[in-house]
Amino acid sequence: MKEEVGKRIRQIREDMGMTKEKFAKLLGISGQYLGVVEHGKSYLSIEKLKILCDITCLSADYILFGKDNDITNNTKKILSEFSNKQIEAGCEALQKLSLFLKCK
Repeated sequence: MKEEVGKRIRQIREDMGMTKEKFAKLLGISGQYLGVVEHGKSYLSIEKLKILCDITCLSADYILFGKDNDITNNTKKILSEFSNKQIEAGCEALQKLSLFLKCK
């Protein structure tokens, strides 16, 4: 599990276009220790994990377990594939469905 967490942290850092040193400084750790974490030899403390979540807007579930439960961003991503007209039609259908269910 340490190795998977380390890989995700390294990928997050690389996606942000940051060096180990710069990323480590944001987390309040040394670049050397970040390397240890990225190689799966150690974990971040809870406090440093919270900082990582705060600066990346990622959930601890994603960082620790690879589970992406960010419903807001996932929904935005999915909806971006539809036209405004399709979204409006979907909203109308949901409103009608909610009224139908409420009446039962």
